[in-house]
Amino acid sequence: MFYCYILLSPQSHIFYFGSANDLKERLKLHNTGKVKSTKPHLPWRLVWYCAFETEKQARGFEQYLKTGSGKSFAYKRFVSVALEKDFSMGRIPR
Repeated sequence: MFYCYILLSPQSHIFYFGSANDLKERLKLHNTGKVKSTKPHLPWRLVWYCAFETEKQARGFEQYLKTGSGKSFAYKRFVSVALEKDFSMGRIPR
Protein backbone atom coordinates (compact mmCIF):
# COMPACT_ATOMS: atom_id res chain seq x y z
CA MET A 1 0.00 0.00 0.00
CA PHE A 2 0.98 3.61 -0.54
CA TYR A 3 -0.22 6.48 1.59
CA CYS A 4 -1.06 10.14 1.19
CA TYR A 5 -1.07 12.02 4.49
CA ILE A 6 -1.50 15.38 6.19
CA LEU A 7 0.61 16.43 9.16
CA LEU A 8 0.06 19.30 11.57
CA SER A 9 2.76 21.20 13.42
CA PRO A 10 1.08 22.38 16.64
CA GLN A 11 4.07 24.68 17.30
CA SER A 12 3.99 26.48 13.93
CA HIS A 13 0.30 25.95 13.13
CA ILE A 14 1.07 24.74 9.60
CA PHE A 15 0.14 21.66 7.62
CA TYR A 16 2.33 19.41 5.51
CA PHE A 17 1.02 17.21 2.68
CA GLY A 18 3.04 14.14 1.73
CA SER A 19 3.03 10.57 0.48
CA ALA A 20 4.99 7.45 1.43
CA ASN A 21 4.97 3.68 1.18
CA ASP A 22 5.71 3.22 4.92
CA LEU A 23 3.68 5.78 6.84
CA LYS A 24 4.99 4.91 10.32
CA GLU A 25 8.60 5.18 9.20
CA ARG A 26 7.96 8.42 7.32
CA LEU A 27 6.31 10.01 10.37
CA LYS A 28 9.30 8.93 12.45
CA LEU A 29 11.64 10.63 9.94
CA HIS A 30 9.60 13.83 10.10
CA ASN A 31 9.65 13.88 13.91
CA THR A 32 13.37 13.13 14.23
CA GLY A 33 14.31 16.05 11.99
CA LYS A 34 15.55 13.93 9.09
CA VAL A 35 13.25 15.59 6.53
CA LYS A 36 14.77 18.94 5.58
CA SER A 37 11.49 20.68 4.72
CA THR A 38 9.76 19.77 7.99
CA LYS A 39 12.69 19.96 10.42
CA PRO A 40 12.09 23.61 11.49
CA HIS A 41 8.52 22.86 12.58
CA LEU A 42 8.89 19.89 14.95
CA PRO A 43 6.96 18.08 16.31
CA TRP A 44 4.47 16.78 13.73
CA ARG A 45 1.15 15.07 14.34
CA LEU A 46 -0.66 12.92 11.79
CA VAL A 47 -4.16 14.36 11.26
CA TRP A 48 -5.27 12.40 8.17
CA TYR A 49 -4.12 9.63 5.83
CA CYS A 50 -5.48 7.50 3.02
CA ALA A 51 -4.17 4.25 1.52
CA PHE A 52 -3.84 3.70 -2.23
CA GLU A 53 -2.99 0.60 -4.22
CA THR A 54 -0.28 2.28 -6.30
CA GLU A 55 2.40 4.87 -5.70
CA LYS A 56 1.15 6.80 -8.73
CA GLN A 57 -2.31 7.18 -7.15
CA ALA A 58 -0.89 8.32 -3.79
CA ARG A 59 1.48 10.84 -5.39
CA GLY A 60 -1.25 12.08 -7.70
CA PHE A 61 -3.58 12.75 -4.78
CA GLU A 62 -0.72 14.42 -2.86
CA GLN A 63 -0.11 16.74 -5.83
CA TYR A 64 -3.83 17.56 -5.99
CA LEU A 65 -3.90 18.38 -2.26
CA LYS A 66 -1.06 20.86 -2.81
CA THR A 67 -3.13 22.89 -5.31
CA GLY A 68 -5.42 25.71 -4.24
CA SER A 69 -8.60 23.72 -4.76
CA GLY A 70 -7.00 20.64 -3.20
CA LYS A 71 -6.06 22.58 -0.06
CA SER A 72 -9.60 23.97 0.20
CA PHE A 73 -11.00 20.47 -0.14
CA ALA A 74 -8.57 19.03 2.41
CA TYR A 75 -9.17 21.77 4.99
CA LYS A 76 -12.94 21.46 4.65
CA ARG A 77 -13.23 17.66 4.49
CA PHE A 78 -10.21 16.23 6.32
CA VAL A 79 -8.44 18.76 8.50
CA SER A 80 -11.46 20.51 10.04
CA VAL A 81 -13.03 17.15 10.88
CA ALA A 82 -9.81 15.88 12.50
CA LEU A 83 -9.28 19.09 14.48
CA GLU A 84 -12.91 19.20 15.65
CA LYS A 85 -12.51 15.63 16.89
CA ASP A 86 -9.38 16.67 18.81
CA PHE A 87 -11.21 19.64 20.35
CA SER A 88 -14.07 17.45 21.50
CA MET A 89 -11.64 14.93 23.01
CA GLY A 90 -9.70 17.66 24.83
CA ARG A 91 -6.44 17.15 22.91
CA ILE A 92 -6.17 20.74 21.72
CA PRO A 93 -6.82 23.59 24.17
CA ARG A 94 -9.46 26.05 23.01
